[in-house]
Amino acid sequence: MSTKEKKYNLAYVMAICTVAALGGLLQGYDTSVISGVIEPLNRHFSLTPSQTGWAVSSIVIGCVLGAWLAGKLADNYGRKKALTITVFFMLVSVAGMALATDFTMFIIFRILGGFGIGLASVVSPIYMTEVAPRDYRGRVVAMNMVFFVGGQVLVLIVNYLIAKGADEIWLVTVGWRYMLGFGVIPCFLYLMFMAFIPESPRWNIMKNRDAEAMKTLTRISNPTHASNLFNEIKASFNTDSVTTSVKNVPSIKGLTRNAKMFIIIASMIAVFNQFTGINVIQYFGPTLLMNVTSSMEEAMFMVTWLAALQFLGVLVGIVFVDRVGRRILLLIGSFGTFICLALTFLTFYFGIKGYASIIGLLGFMFIFGLTWSQIAWTVVGEILPNRLRAMGMGIAYASMWVSNFIISQVFPIINDNPWLREKFHGGFPLLLFSVSCLISWWFVKRYIPETKGVALEKVEELMNALINKNSVSVTTSDIKH
Repeated sequence: MSTKEKKYNLAYVMAICTVAALGGLLQGYDTSVISGVIEPLNRHFSLTPSQTGWAVSSIVIGCVLGAWLAGKLADNYGRKKALTITVFFMLVSVAGMALATDFTMFIIFRILGGFGIGLASVVSPIYMTEVAPRDYRGRVVAMNMVFFVGGQVLVLIVNYLIAKGADEIWLVTVGWRYMLGFGVIPCFLYLMFMAFIPESPRWNIMKNRDAEAMKTLTRISNPTHASNLFNEIKASFNTDSVTTSVKNVPSIKGLTRNAKMFIIIASMIAVFNQFTGINVIQYFGPTLLMNVTSSMEEAMFMVTWLAALQFLGVLVGIVFVDRVGRRILLLIGSFGTFICLALTFLTFYFGIKGYASIIGLLGFMFIFGLTWSQIAWTVVGEILPNRLRAMGMGIAYASMWVSNFIISQVFPIINDNPWLREKFHGGFPLLLFSVSCLISWWFVKRYIPETKGVALEKVEELMNALINKNSVSVTTSDIKH
């Protein structure tokens, strides 16, 4: 038996983190269910084009609000209670949308669901980051993205099975309600399993609930290591440099300059994750690919392969994140996605049609799934100090959702601009996103340290070294123990 196996109760850690990752599954389900619902919903309520767009994008408003408030809820009430709150919002949302009697009612419940998704997008990774052993943290936190993509796949299957063999009239009148209503089942399962997971030991220590924290730590690892880890976490709160007060959860005003930089860096990672163009490909893939295909059917077939390559990349990434490291994979991801998008832009620009035009996008989806898709969120959770983590991740994820909304609104305008279409043959958005990927490479190179195998309580030292530009060459080997 290896030292790591003796030190950690990995089976228990994986079990409780799997429950937390179910929040990712609900996120994937609730964000993607609209793809099968939108057409019958459009006909059922006789929606205008602007209302159709609002039915899709309104959820992001709730996501921004949920992510923004997630840190305060997670700090004040605990990670576990905050996760439970997310389920109630999602449960009320899917039930309310399924029973909606008019379009306004549908939108209200969709925004409520977005609020729950925003909460879950922050609190699930916080919880998993705080309970996972340092040597397995990357793989454990990456589970959230696996479950998110799994939720997207699940809802596609559910929508297909409900629509299979059904006549159009039934789908328009009640079929779409079943697609939404099925989401109640995973919500109830999530609530049931939530009863069996403990509170984050780091939150308990922050609230001076030492006995409860020690109880959880001894289940995660052996008594000797649990005691050492407890003392390490306790010391980090006593010497936390992120705020002028070590006794209270920080506010923006009370943060030091470096602490504000931590939040800015975490938020920029979240923004760059969106400005790769990933959601344009996911939301508008068929529209984008119509520039180089002969039919919508062919474009839809290509999009299926794109989704499959991203999922494969996520699975492969789980193997490498704790072996190769976060920073090197993000750098590879930034440069690799830049090359792939630049090549795809050239196929658009020179009018190369058919499957040759999608090779670059296939490479992009695989590389993104392998790197930025999951590792970005692992890094965001790791680089924020204990006392700052909930608030900082809330701001970072809110920035992500705002970026998501902006890109979703701006892409159709850019893509349909007559002058840009004439000059770039539909490839201008790809050119912009490829440049963004190149900028993200510079950003990671300058501001992100390697956090593989480093205790959360020690990552702050690496961050301060980079920000202050005094000890940029600091290595993780200097502070491991």
